[in-house]
Amino acid sequence: MILANNMFKFHRPSLYLATVMVVLSLLAFALRPTQSMSAQKGQINIEAMIPHAFADWKEDQSANLQFVDPSVTEKVNQTYLQSLSRTFVNSNGQRIMLAIAYGGDQNDMMQVHKPEICYTAQGFHIEQSHDASFNTAYGNFTVREMLAVKGSRLEPITYWVTIGDKVAVNPLQWRLERIKYGLTGVVPDGLLFRVSSFGQNTAAEYKLQQEFVNALMASISPESRSKLLGVNGVSY
Repeated sequence: MILANNMFKFHRPSLYLATVMVVLSLLAFALRPTQSMSAQKGQINIEAMIPHAFADWKEDQSANLQFVDPSVTEKVNQTYLQSLSRTFVNSNGQRIMLAIAYGGDQNDMMQVHKPEICYTAQGFHIEQSHDASFNTAYGNFTVREMLAVKGSRLEPITYWVTIGDKVAVNPLQWRLERIKYGLTGVVPDGLLFRVSSFGQNTAAEYKLQQEFVNALMASISPESRSKLLGVNGVSY
């Protein structure tokens, strides 16, 4: 009897740990997201959402610019439900490259195709990457600005990522937002919005990109705008 009691005391921590693990497993199963946000709200159409011409900008179809190189493009197409890549030119001959990728399930694979990864895969060196304030007539939020360099080519880039109805550039807050949706049983959708251009004066290029985005947002419907910016441009 004494031996049995001693054995129980010896194994008690292990029993507690096993019990906690079982409880956590049951909670994880019970809280597993089961409802798709994209199914609830309906599928969006990125191609139809973005006009081919607006304000002083029009699509430059002669550019024939790819989203990324073929190998990365294939991965993007496997990960995202929709992707769009267009080059726009204004009356001054300035060009902006726009890329949008939409996914019905904002899982960890979405983060693999962020510009830092895609550009590096194409042989670019990322010299700068930092958060920046982005101001629009529909709300201000945080974006990521980065400078990709390949030989003599300098490409300033501005991008953001949405998860559900929020802009979340910071990876930690992106994950926290996923957890919040998971607790409600919803699988959030999301997209990656990217603009870039060529130029030595990065400050001027970032300013041009912001002007482009503002002109684009003014030309689309409120529903499309809220999808691209998050609800009222709310972000972290």
